[in-house]
Amino acid sequence: MFSSRTHWQFGLNRLSQKLARMKKDGIPVLDLTESNPTRCGIDYQTEDWLAPLADEKNLIYAPDPKGNEAARKAVSEYYRSKRADVRPDSVFLTAGTSEAYSFLFRLLANPGDNILIPRPSYPLFDFLADLHDLRLKPYPLRYDGSWFIDLPELKKSVDPGTKAVLIVSPNNPTGSFLKREELSELNKIAAERKIALISDEVFSDYFFAEDASRAETAAVNQRALSFALSGISKILGFPQMKLGWIAVAGPDEEVCRASERLEIIADTFLSVNTPVQTALPAWLAKRALLQGQINGRISENLTFIRQKITRGSPAELLAVEGGWYATLRLPSVRSGEAWALEFLEQDRIYTHPGYFFDFPGEAYLVLSLLPPSAVFREAVSLIAERIGKD
Repeated sequence: MFSSRTHWQFGLNRLSQKLARMKKDGIPVLDLTESNPTRCGIDYQTEDWLAPLADEKNLIYAPDPKGNEAARKAVSEYYRSKRADVRPDSVFLTAGTSEAYSFLFRLLANPGDNILIPRPSYPLFDFLADLHDLRLKPYPLRYDGSWFIDLPELKKSVDPGTKAVLIVSPNNPTGSFLKREELSELNKIAAERKIALISDEVFSDYFFAEDASRAETAAVNQRALSFALSGISKILGFPQMKLGWIAVAGPDEEVCRASERLEIIADTFLSVNTPVQTALPAWLAKRALLQGQINGRISENLTFIRQKITRGSPAELLAVEGGWYATLRLPSVRSGEAWALEFLEQDRIYTHPGYFFDFPGEAYLVLSLLPPSAVFREAVSLIAERIGKD
Protein backbone atom coordinates (compact mmCIF):
# COMPACT_ATOMS: atom_id res chain seq x y z
CA MET A 1 0.00 0.00 0.00
CA PHE A 2 2.86 2.43 0.78
CA SER A 3 5.83 3.54 -1.28
CA SER A 4 9.25 2.09 -0.60
CA ARG A 5 10.57 5.57 0.18
CA THR A 6 8.60 5.49 3.45
CA HIS A 7 9.85 2.10 4.68
CA TRP A 8 11.49 3.53 7.78
CA GLN A 9 11.93 1.91 11.16
CA PHE A 10 9.14 3.19 13.38
CA GLY A 11 10.07 1.55 16.69
CA LEU A 12 11.71 3.48 19.51
CA ASN A 13 15.35 2.80 20.35
CA ARG A 14 16.27 1.79 23.91
CA LEU A 15 17.09 5.35 24.96
CA SER A 16 13.79 6.74 23.67
CA GLN A 17 11.87 3.89 25.29
CA LYS A 18 13.46 4.61 28.65
CA LEU A 19 12.78 8.35 28.33
CA ALA A 20 9.13 7.69 27.43
CA ARG A 21 8.69 5.47 30.52
CA MET A 22 10.23 8.11 32.78
CA LYS A 23 7.98 10.83 31.42
CA LYS A 24 4.94 8.59 31.83
CA ASP A 25 5.93 7.99 35.45
CA GLY A 26 6.37 11.71 36.04
CA ILE A 27 10.12 11.48 36.67
CA PRO A 28 11.79 14.86 35.96
CA VAL A 29 14.65 14.78 33.47
CA LEU A 30 17.52 17.21 32.83
CA ASP A 31 17.27 17.49 29.05
CA LEU A 32 20.58 18.26 27.34
CA THR A 33 19.11 17.58 23.90
CA GLU A 34 16.75 20.57 23.97
CA SER A 35 17.64 22.92 21.11
CA ASN A 36 14.27 24.60 20.62
CA PRO A 37 14.88 28.22 21.70
CA THR A 38 11.17 28.79 22.34
CA ARG A 39 11.42 26.21 25.16
CA CYS A 40 14.72 27.34 26.67
CA GLY A 41 13.72 30.45 28.56
CA ILE A 42 14.55 33.02 25.88
CA ASP A 43 12.64 36.29 26.43
CA TYR A 44 10.77 37.04 23.21
CA GLN A 45 9.19 40.32 24.41
CA THR A 46 5.88 39.25 22.90
CA GLU A 47 4.43 42.57 21.74
CA ASP A 48 7.57 43.63 19.89
CA TRP A 49 7.67 40.45 17.82
CA LEU A 50 3.96 39.93 17.20
CA ALA A 51 3.18 43.51 16.18
CA PRO A 52 4.59 43.18 12.61
CA LEU A 53 2.13 40.34 11.94
CA ALA A 54 -0.84 42.74 12.34
CA ASP A 55 -0.35 44.45 8.98
CA GLU A 56 -3.16 45.14 6.54
CA LYS A 57 -0.92 43.95 3.69
CA ASN A 58 -1.56 40.44 4.96
CA LEU A 59 -5.14 40.65 3.69
CA ILE A 60 -3.92 40.91 0.08
CA TYR A 61 -2.64 37.87 -1.80
CA ALA A 62 0.06 38.96 -4.24
CA PRO A 63 2.18 35.85 -4.81
CA ASP A 64 5.72 36.02 -6.10
CA PRO A 65 7.59 32.74 -6.71
CA LYS A 66 10.76 34.16 -5.18
CA GLY A 67 8.95 35.73 -2.24
CA ASN A 68 7.83 39.32 -1.84
CA GLU A 69 10.37 41.95 -2.77
CA ALA A 70 10.51 43.71 0.60
CA ALA A 71 11.32 40.45 2.35
CA ARG A 72 14.05 39.59 -0.16
CA LYS A 73 15.53 43.07 0.24
CA ALA A 74 15.63 42.45 3.99
CA VAL A 75 17.58 39.23 3.37
CA SER A 76 19.94 41.21 1.11
CA GLU A 77 20.45 43.75 3.91
CA TYR A 78 21.14 40.90 6.34
CA TYR A 79 23.98 39.70 4.12
CA ARG A 80 25.25 43.26 3.63
CA SER A 81 25.62 43.50 7.41
CA LYS A 82 27.92 40.49 7.09
CA ARG A 83 29.91 42.31 4.37
CA ALA A 84 28.45 40.14 1.60
CA ASP A 85 26.86 41.67 -1.49
CA VAL A 86 23.81 39.50 -2.21
CA ARG A 87 21.23 40.91 -4.62
CA PRO A 88 17.52 40.48 -3.75
CA ASP A 89 16.95 38.85 -7.18
CA SER A 90 19.26 36.00 -6.23
CA VAL A 91 17.16 35.12 -3.15
CA PHE A 92 14.33 32.57 -3.08
CA LEU A 93 12.20 32.43 0.07
CA THR A 94 11.06 29.00 1.28
CA ALA A 95 8.98 27.58 4.11
CA GLY A 96 12.11 26.73 6.08
CA THR A 97 15.40 25.15 5.09
CA SER A 98 13.90 21.65 4.80
CA GLU A 99 11.81 22.93 1.90
CA ALA A 100 14.90 24.68 0.51
CA TYR A 101 16.66 21.29 0.41
CA SER A 102 13.62 19.78 -1.25
CA PHE A 103 13.64 22.43 -3.98
CA LEU A 104 17.36 21.96 -4.61
CA PHE A 105 17.16 18.17 -4.71
CA ARG A 106 14.36 18.48 -7.29
CA LEU A 107 16.41 21.00 -9.23
CA LEU A 108 19.68 19.10 -9.34
CA ALA A 109 19.07 15.37 -9.17
CA ASN A 110 17.17 12.54 -10.81
CA PRO A 111 16.04 9.42 -8.92
CA GLY A 112 19.07 7.31 -8.06
CA ASP A 113 21.56 10.19 -8.21
CA ASN A 114 23.58 11.00 -5.11
CA ILE A 115 24.51 13.93 -2.89
CA LEU A 116 27.72 14.02 -0.85
CA ILE A 117 27.11 14.88 2.81
CA PRO A 118 29.47 15.35 5.76
CA ARG A 119 29.90 12.68 8.40
CA PRO A 120 29.07 13.36 11.25
CA SER A 121 25.97 15.36 10.37
CA TYR A 122 22.34 15.93 11.20
CA PRO A 123 20.04 12.91 10.55
CA LEU A 124 17.43 14.98 8.68
CA PHE A 125 19.26 14.39 5.41
CA ASP A 126 18.47 10.66 5.43
CA PHE A 127 14.74 11.33 5.37
CA LEU A 128 15.00 14.07 2.74
CA ALA A 129 17.02 11.77 0.49
CA ASP A 130 14.51 8.95 0.87
CA LEU A 131 11.63 11.25 -0.01
CA HIS A 132 13.40 12.37 -3.19
CA ASP A 133 14.67 8.93 -4.25
CA LEU A 134 18.29 10.00 -3.83
CA ARG A 135 21.32 8.31 -2.33
CA LEU A 136 23.57 9.95 0.22
CA LYS A 137 27.30 9.35 0.11
CA PRO A 138 29.16 10.49 3.23
CA TYR A 139 32.51 12.23 3.16
CA PRO A 140 34.40 12.27 6.46
CA LEU A 141 35.12 15.13 8.77
CA ARG A 142 38.36 14.34 10.64
CA TYR A 143 39.49 15.51 14.05
CA ASP A 144 43.07 16.18 15.11
CA GLY A 145 42.38 18.84 17.72
CA SER A 146 40.18 20.66 15.24
CA TRP A 147 37.76 19.48 12.57
CA PHE A 148 38.56 19.44 8.85
CA ILE A 149 37.19 17.92 5.64
CA ASP A 150 39.03 14.85 4.36
CA LEU A 151 39.28 16.21 0.82
CA PRO A 152 41.03 13.15 -0.71
CA GLU A 153 38.21 10.92 0.54
CA LEU A 154 35.62 13.40 -0.70
CA LYS A 155 37.15 13.35 -4.17
CA LYS A 156 37.02 9.55 -4.20
CA SER A 157 33.31 9.67 -3.43
CA VAL A 158 32.43 11.71 -6.52
CA ASP A 159 31.04 9.56 -9.32
CA PRO A 160 28.93 10.21 -12.47
CA GLY A 161 25.77 10.19 -10.36
CA THR A 162 27.00 12.86 -7.94
CA LYS A 163 25.04 16.10 -8.31
CA ALA A 164 26.09 18.20 -5.33
CA VAL A 165 28.35 18.47 -2.31
CA LEU A 166 26.54 19.50 0.85
CA ILE A 167 28.43 21.62 3.38
CA VAL A 168 27.10 22.60 6.81
CA SER A 169 28.96 25.61 8.21
CA PRO A 170 29.12 25.53 11.13
CA ASN A 171 28.45 21.83 11.12
CA ASN A 172 25.71 20.33 13.23
CA PRO A 173 26.83 18.88 15.62
CA THR A 174 30.62 19.38 15.45
CA GLY A 175 30.42 23.19 15.37
CA SER A 176 33.19 23.41 12.76
CA PHE A 177 33.19 26.10 10.06
CA LEU A 178 34.21 25.63 6.44
CA LYS A 179 37.66 27.15 5.83
CA ARG A 180 38.77 29.24 2.86
CA GLU A 181 41.26 26.63 1.68
CA GLU A 182 38.61 23.92 1.83
CA LEU A 183 36.18 26.05 -0.18
CA SER A 184 38.90 26.66 -2.78
CA GLU A 185 39.38 22.91 -3.22
CA LEU A 186 35.64 22.28 -3.32
CA ASN A 187 35.29 24.91 -6.04
CA LYS A 188 37.88 23.07 -8.13
CA ILE A 189 36.09 19.75 -7.67
CA ALA A 190 32.70 21.28 -8.48
CA ALA A 191 33.99 23.00 -11.62
CA GLU A 192 35.79 19.89 -12.88
CA ARG A 193 32.91 17.47 -12.20
CA LYS A 194 30.05 19.86 -13.07
CA ILE A 195 28.40 19.57 -9.68
CA ALA A 196 26.88 22.16 -7.35
CA LEU A 197 27.72 23.23 -3.81
CA ILE A 198 24.96 23.48 -1.20
CA SER A 199 25.99 25.37 1.93
CA ASP A 200 23.76 25.17 4.99
CA GLU A 201 24.61 28.28 7.03
CA VAL A 202 21.73 28.40 9.51
CA PHE A 203 24.07 28.59 12.54
CA SER A 204 26.60 30.97 10.98
CA ASP A 205 25.67 33.93 13.22
CA TYR A 206 26.75 31.93 16.28
CA PHE A 207 30.51 31.66 16.70
CA PHE A 208 32.83 31.78 19.70
CA ALA A 209 35.82 33.60 18.19
CA GLU A 210 36.81 35.44 15.04
CA ASP A 211 38.81 33.40 12.53
CA ALA A 212 40.38 34.87 9.40
CA SER A 213 40.66 31.40 7.86
CA ARG A 214 36.89 30.90 7.91
CA ALA A 215 35.16 30.85 4.52
CA GLU A 216 32.69 33.60 3.79
CA THR A 217 29.13 32.71 2.90
CA ALA A 218 28.59 30.66 -0.26
CA ALA A 219 26.00 33.28 -1.20
CA VAL A 220 28.86 35.24 -2.82
CA ASN A 221 30.86 32.28 -4.17
CA GLN A 222 31.46 32.93 -7.89
CA ARG A 223 33.65 29.98 -8.83
CA ALA A 224 31.01 27.23 -8.78
CA LEU A 225 27.22 27.05 -8.85
CA SER A 226 26.40 27.53 -5.17
CA PHE A 227 23.30 27.64 -3.02
CA ALA A 228 23.51 29.20 0.46
CA LEU A 229 20.72 28.22 2.84
CA SER A 230 19.63 30.01 5.98
CA GLY A 231 16.50 31.14 7.77
CA ILE A 232 14.89 32.57 10.86
CA SER A 233 14.69 29.28 12.74
CA LYS A 234 18.22 29.96 14.01
CA ILE A 235 18.87 33.60 13.05
CA LEU A 236 15.88 34.73 15.12
CA GLY A 237 15.19 31.63 17.20
CA PHE A 238 11.80 31.39 15.43
CA PRO A 239 11.51 27.74 14.27
CA GLN A 240 7.72 27.96 14.38
CA MET A 241 7.55 30.78 11.81
CA LYS A 242 8.83 28.58 8.98
CA LEU A 243 10.77 30.95 6.76
CA GLY A 244 14.08 30.21 5.13
CA TRP A 245 15.80 31.06 1.90
CA ILE A 246 18.15 30.01 -0.87
CA ALA A 247 20.72 32.51 -2.15
CA VAL A 248 22.04 31.51 -5.57
CA ALA A 249 25.61 32.35 -6.64
CA GLY A 250 28.19 31.25 -9.18
CA PRO A 251 29.01 31.77 -12.86
CA ASP A 252 26.37 33.94 -14.52
CA GLU A 253 25.14 31.39 -17.05
CA GLU A 254 24.74 28.64 -14.46
CA VAL A 255 23.00 31.00 -12.04
CA CYS A 256 20.57 32.06 -14.76
CA ARG A 257 19.71 28.48 -15.72
CA ALA A 258 19.32 27.41 -12.10
CA SER A 259 17.22 30.44 -11.16
CA GLU A 260 14.70 30.08 -13.97
CA ARG A 261 14.13 26.46 -12.96
CA LEU A 262 13.96 27.27 -9.25
CA GLU A 263 11.37 29.93 -9.99
CA ILE A 264 9.06 27.37 -11.58
CA ILE A 265 9.58 24.92 -8.69
CA ALA A 266 8.77 27.65 -6.16
CA ASP A 267 5.79 28.85 -8.19
CA THR A 268 4.37 25.33 -8.14
CA PHE A 269 4.13 25.39 -4.33
CA LEU A 270 3.96 29.07 -3.25
CA SER A 271 4.25 27.80 0.30
CA VAL A 272 5.67 30.79 2.21
CA ASN A 273 2.83 32.48 4.06
CA THR A 274 2.26 36.20 3.58
CA PRO A 275 2.28 37.39 7.23
CA VAL A 276 5.76 35.99 7.88
CA GLN A 277 7.10 37.56 4.68
CA THR A 278 5.56 40.89 5.65
CA ALA A 279 7.08 40.75 9.13
CA LEU A 280 10.55 39.69 8.01
CA PRO A 281 12.09 43.18 7.46
CA ALA A 282 11.10 44.34 10.96
CA TRP A 283 12.19 41.07 12.53
CA LEU A 284 15.61 40.93 10.90
CA ALA A 285 16.26 44.55 11.87
CA LYS A 286 15.83 43.57 15.54
CA ARG A 287 17.62 40.22 15.46
CA ALA A 288 20.33 41.42 17.86
CA LEU A 289 17.76 41.40 20.70
CA LEU A 290 17.36 37.64 20.45
CA GLN A 291 20.80 36.72 19.19
CA GLY A 292 22.35 38.52 22.16
CA GLN A 293 20.40 36.29 24.54
CA ILE A 294 21.19 33.11 22.61
CA ASN A 295 24.88 33.96 22.25
CA GLY A 296 25.07 34.75 25.95
CA ARG A 297 23.46 31.43 26.85
CA ILE A 298 25.59 29.20 24.63
CA SER A 299 28.80 31.03 25.56
CA GLU A 300 28.06 30.75 29.28
CA ASN A 301 27.27 27.05 29.00
CA LEU A 302 30.33 26.36 26.87
CA THR A 303 32.54 28.14 29.40
CA PHE A 304 31.10 26.00 32.18
CA ILE A 305 31.60 22.67 30.43
CA ARG A 306 35.17 23.69 29.57
CA GLN A 307 35.77 24.24 33.28
CA LYS A 308 34.29 20.87 34.23
CA ILE A 309 35.83 18.76 31.45
CA THR A 310 39.48 19.69 31.72
CA ARG A 311 42.68 18.19 30.32
CA GLY A 312 42.93 15.74 33.21
CA SER A 313 39.37 14.46 32.80
CA PRO A 314 38.68 10.92 31.50
CA ALA A 315 36.43 12.61 28.91
CA GLU A 316 37.43 15.08 26.20
CA LEU A 317 35.46 18.12 25.09
CA LEU A 318 36.09 18.35 21.36
CA ALA A 319 36.92 21.73 19.86
CA VAL A 320 33.87 23.73 18.82
CA GLU A 321 33.88 26.96 16.82
CA GLY A 322 30.18 27.81 16.64
CA GLY A 323 26.62 26.58 16.62
CA TRP A 324 24.51 25.37 19.55
CA TYR A 325 26.16 22.02 20.40
CA ALA A 326 29.14 20.52 22.18
CA THR A 327 30.57 17.03 21.71
CA LEU A 328 32.08 14.88 24.43
CA ARG A 329 34.34 11.93 23.66
CA LEU A 330 34.00 9.49 26.54
CA PRO A 331 36.09 6.48 27.57
CA SER A 332 35.35 3.64 25.14
CA VAL A 333 34.72 1.15 27.95
CA ARG A 334 31.13 1.27 26.74
CA SER A 335 29.25 2.59 23.71
CA GLY A 336 27.84 6.09 23.42
CA GLU A 337 24.34 4.64 23.73
CA ALA A 338 25.32 2.74 26.89
CA TRP A 339 26.75 5.94 28.40
CA ALA A 340 23.58 7.84 27.47
CA LEU A 341 21.41 5.13 29.07
CA GLU A 342 23.49 5.22 32.23
CA PHE A 343 23.21 8.99 32.54
CA LEU A 344 19.44 8.76 31.99
CA GLU A 345 18.86 5.88 34.40
CA GLN A 346 21.25 6.96 37.15
CA ASP A 347 21.26 10.76 36.90
CA ARG A 348 18.05 11.62 35.04
CA ILE A 349 20.07 13.30 32.25
CA TYR A 350 18.95 12.93 28.65
CA THR A 351 21.71 13.20 26.03
CA HIS A 352 22.17 12.17 22.41
CA PRO A 353 24.70 9.40 21.69
CA GLY A 354 27.03 10.06 18.81
CA TYR A 355 25.54 7.43 16.52
CA PHE A 356 22.45 9.63 16.15
CA PHE A 357 24.74 11.92 14.13
CA ASP A 358 26.72 9.14 12.45
CA PHE A 359 29.91 9.64 14.45
CA PRO A 360 32.41 6.93 13.50
CA GLY A 361 33.55 4.79 16.39
CA GLU A 362 32.81 5.18 20.10
CA ALA A 363 32.02 6.79 22.42
CA TYR A 364 30.51 10.22 21.80
CA LEU A 365 27.75 12.30 23.38
CA VAL A 366 26.24 15.42 21.83
CA LEU A 367 24.95 18.08 24.22
CA SER A 368 22.86 21.13 23.41
CA LEU A 369 24.33 24.39 24.74
CA LEU A 370 20.92 26.07 24.71
CA PRO A 371 19.17 24.80 27.90
CA PRO A 372 18.83 27.22 30.83
CA SER A 373 22.15 27.60 32.58
CA ALA A 374 20.91 26.12 35.87
CA VAL A 375 19.80 22.94 34.09
CA PHE A 376 23.00 22.75 32.08
CA ARG A 377 25.27 23.26 35.08
CA GLU A 378 23.53 20.63 37.18
CA ALA A 379 23.55 18.07 34.38
CA VAL A 380 27.16 18.64 33.33
CA SER A 381 28.33 18.49 36.95
CA LEU A 382 26.64 15.11 37.35
CA ILE A 383 28.14 13.88 34.06
CA ALA A 384 31.64 14.93 35.12
CA GLU A 385 31.17 13.26 38.52
CA ARG A 386 29.99 9.95 37.00
CA ILE A 387 32.77 9.86 34.42
CA GLY A 388 35.29 10.47 37.18
CA LYS A 389 34.00 7.46 39.11
CA ASP A 390 34.16 5.06 36.17
